[in-house]
Amino acid sequence: MRCPKCACLDDKVVDSRAVKEGAGVRRRRECLSCGYRYTTIEGIIPEELKVVKRTGDREEFDRDKLRRGIANACYKRPVTPDDVDKAVEEVATSLLRDFDKEVASSEIGRRVMERLRGTDQVAYVRFASVYRKFQDVDEFIEEIRQLK
Repeated sequence: MRCPKCACLDDKVVDSRAVKEGAGVRRRRECLSCGYRYTTIEGIIPEELKVVKRTGDREEFDRDKLRRGIANACYKRPVTPDDVDKAVEEVATSLLRDFDKEVASSEIGRRVMERLRGTDQVAYVRFASVYRKFQDVDEFIEEIRQLK
């Protein structure tokens, strides 16, 4: 570790402690050259999951994008922000558990629909209309019939 004050590479660890469960280790260090004390945090950087779009393009998995999609479907519905956060966390955790490097966008949509179906049926139909690209009212009616 390089000292932020004098750039010397020699230091000693004065104190170490865990930072939250699985989040890493906080280390208090002292530079052996100038005596300056500073803190570092050591943690694991998880390998990023790629989303394979319908077009074949690949992009980084983005929890915020997932949250926006779910929140838009739940707009003006009796679904709390905590419910949205729980849905995002459940979907993201299941994807990271079940896929190593890549996941199809269709799989993400399927899991979100599955989660929304049990949360709010109107939000489910809203999300399904965008995800499945409904073209007319008949497709909405058919989806609602399947809900019953």
